[in-house]
Amino acid sequence: QVQLVESGGGLVQAGGSLRLSCAASGRTFSSYTMAWSRQAPGKEREFVVAVRWSGGVTYYTDSVKGRFTISRDNAKNMVYLQMNSLKPEDTAVYYCAAKERGTYQYWGQGTQVTVSS
Repeated sequence: QVQLVESGGGLVQAGGSLRLSCAASGRTFSSYTMAWSRQAPGKEREFVVAVRWSGGVTYYTDSVKGRFTISRDNAKNMVYLQMNSLKPEDTAVYYCAAKERGTYQYWGQGTQVTVSS
């Protein structure tokens, strides 16, 4: 069982930055693929970016490439999402997710990110 807790959301002006953190429990954290997903008001949840146990990164949303960076610290059981040059369309609830294989099995409760224009 893995528990995920996100933090770091908030209100920021367009062009600003935020760093989201996800604290994970579980002895086998280092073997999990970790991802950030988001859900904007009135829209479906979408995956943003994921990082594999090896450090390999996959972006699912082209609009964040060059602005968002995912990283992980296996020693601390932490995953981060550095978000730069934020835009109003990045406003969403951001979720941390984890999986060993297949579909994402574990989800955090989410953290709100609001970008004002």
